[in-house]
Amino acid sequence: MRKMLLGVVLAVFSVSAAMAAGPQMNIGETVVKKAIADNVSMDDAVASMKLRANTLNLKMVSHQPMYLELQALGIKSRRVEIFQFCDAGIGWEMIEYQMDFAAYMPCRISLVEDANGKGWLIMVNMDFFIGAANLPPELKKKAMKIRDDLNEVIQAGAEGDL
Repeated sequence: MRKMLLGVVLAVFSVSAAMAAGPQMNIGETVVKKAIADNVSMDDAVASMKLRANTLNLKMVSHQPMYLELQALGIKSRRVEIFQFCDAGIGWEMIEYQMDFAAYMPCRISLVEDANGKGWLIMVNMDFFIGAANLPPELKKKAMKIRDDLNEVIQAGAEGDL
């Protein structure tokens, strides 16, 4: 009986420890990441993203130059900026369908300079959410349009397509 009880206690402890550690995943598989072309400056990549977003009717609703805040705090960092884009109408439809979608809005694209000085554009891979959300067909079509538009924005930035 004691061995069985000890086995149950150890099993519960193992499950609890695994849950505390969180789900195991490769975070790199949850994002879309594009290198900025060697002949494109990070400033040109930003200008290209803003221009493409504008032509696609995605409004840039926020810009956070995180590296400047870090510098103000006396922390040496490489360039990191977060850009937030939104199609408010589609965003509202998603929230009306299920308010949990608000946690993923607005859509973010980050510019990150790696340790070698190379610029990267990174955003959430929306395919994970679109596929798992069980959206009605018309709303799924709109979510896929936003995904496609953001992919176009990130591609324009990576290529410096003004």
